[in-house]
Amino acid sequence: MKERSSARDAGHPGGDYGKFLERHPEYESTSVIDDIRARDFSRLDAGKHVYLDYTGGGLYGESLVRDHAEFLLANVLGNPHSTNPTSAVSTERIERCRHRVLEFFNASPEEYVPIFTANATHACKLVGEGYPFCPGDVLLLSFDNHNSVNGLREYDRVRGAVTKYVPVMPPDLRMLDCMLEKYLDESARICNRLFAYPAQSNFSGVQHPLEWIEKAHEKGWDVLLDAAAFVPTNRLDLGRWHPDYTAVSFYKMFGYPTGVGALIARREALEKLRRPWFAGGTITVASVQADRYFLAKGAQGFEDGTLNYACLPAVERGLDFLGSIGMDVIHARVESLAGWLIEHMAALEHGNGRPVVRIYGPTDTTMRGATIAFNVYDADGATIDHLTVEKRANTMNISLRTGCFCNPGAGELALGLSKGDMIQCLDHPGSRMSLDEFRQCIDGKSTGAVRISLGLVSNFEDVSRFLRFISLFREA
Repeated sequence: MKERSSARDAGHPGGDYGKFLERHPEYESTSVIDDIRARDFSRLDAGKHVYLDYTGGGLYGESLVRDHAEFLLANVLGNPHSTNPTSAVSTERIERCRHRVLEFFNASPEEYVPIFTANATHACKLVGEGYPFCPGDVLLLSFDNHNSVNGLREYDRVRGAVTKYVPVMPPDLRMLDCMLEKYLDESARICNRLFAYPAQSNFSGVQHPLEWIEKAHEKGWDVLLDAAAFVPTNRLDLGRWHPDYTAVSFYKMFGYPTGVGALIARREALEKLRRPWFAGGTITVASVQADRYFLAKGAQGFEDGTLNYACLPAVERGLDFLGSIGMDVIHARVESLAGWLIEHMAALEHGNGRPVVRIYGPTDTTMRGATIAFNVYDADGATIDHLTVEKRANTMNISLRTGCFCNPGAGELALGLSKGDMIQCLDHPGSRMSLDEFRQCIDGKSTGAVRISLGLVSNFEDVSRFLRFISLFREA
């Protein structure tokens, strides 16, 4: 299926489809996605939507929802914590899904076990609450971690461990190898050491080297890889890379169902975790009178309560859907579109030569994903509030995201908010602080950015319509 002529011929920045193909000929090899969009995501074009928030949440295909509904209508499912016939069906589909997750990520079942969670945040929480931090131990975080990972510091803090942050360096917001080496070497004699970082920053789109996993292992560190923003458009091969703990959310990959993620843990690393409590489904035996319990082995010991057994069969179908397209095809498409976007956004100028847009992070596609954070400026160089940009995008049916994207470290560095700024503002008398109060405190500096992100069925017309929108901020 070819792009519509309105996209090819539009006379605005980024509107020349022919020039785009000259610069990115690999895009034509991804045409199967155009057919899938027309067949499975027709509601996008029918509603004239430009969806640019794939890092916030993926979109689901109609066939995935339909197939899952047909499965539910054709089967009787029961709580899996039993051996009755309906329970057996649920248990069998859960184990099938577990196997499919390992297969999709090329993870050996002898080495890895998938633990089903509510989302990637829940997966990270399982690691944080169970990791055996002791006084003097170290949690090492990259500056651009999502808050779901930053929150682990609260677990190590109450146990007397120390949190350290490896800075990312503006303007590209990357970590330097030499800096990471320094931090990894600093704690060589400490017993428990956990290094956590994102495979792809959900703020800047920076893709950090997966080679760091082995580098950290060689120096005695355990590794938590936040792969939530990475796996929707990139292949993660756990047969090649071997993080101890990997967190993913399936809705970010294929949109449906929400409320299901996974912690894919190395069996050896899973044995290291010590759960601070037990719940229904996590034990083999528990007693009120004897005040004892015995935790179940493997995934079951970490899957609290009853799994979302009605939705897990849809995860298997969603992984099959992505597999039928090919992660390399999806990656090639978003990389080419992101390259065109970045080039034209960076080149957009006001009549006086001042830039309209400032991109936070890499301004090429080398080791970066299709997530682009930026702010818009007027001809005098003043920031146009990100909320204003969002409101104007809403009127044109463009879905993007604004704020700091639960990534305060990257946001603070990108926006020029110093440690002193943050300490002064967060020295707040109450136990709560509203966003409006924070914005007033940081008066004169931006407290957020605009973020667009491409994904599964993004196409050239989406990019063209966005470039036409952003060019409206240009002053002659």
